[in-house]
Amino acid sequence: MVKRIVVGAHYGLRDWIAQRATALFMVIFTILFAAAALGLPEMTYQTWSGLFRNGLVRFFAFLFFLALFYHAWIGVRDIFMDYIKPVGVRLALHLVTIFVLVGYAGWAAQILWRL
Repeated sequence: MVKRIVVGAHYGLRDWIAQRATALFMVIFTILFAAAALGLPEMTYQTWSGLFRNGLVRFFAFLFFLALFYHAWIGVRDIFMDYIKPVGVRLALHLVTIFVLVGYAGWAAQILWRL
């Protein structure tokens, strides 16, 4: 029989690391994207959409959004677990948050790839 320890120093460490990793990725992407956007010769729709014609930019932009949504999920979930005590209300809030974040991910994919 394996006993699972649900409290202690390592409980939540994976989520803490994931949140820091997503934050690091978002910072790096934001800096690189800002440099690319500021390096455009002019800010017109044609040059802006030309930046996103590159499949690599679309891919990393979508990864940015996935990292953002996962980062948000970890933070909001922890807030709900800490401050919302009725289990039914917390479950409902978790479900609404999941549906909204998955919907946002689909919306981001639609915008980036015009599906």
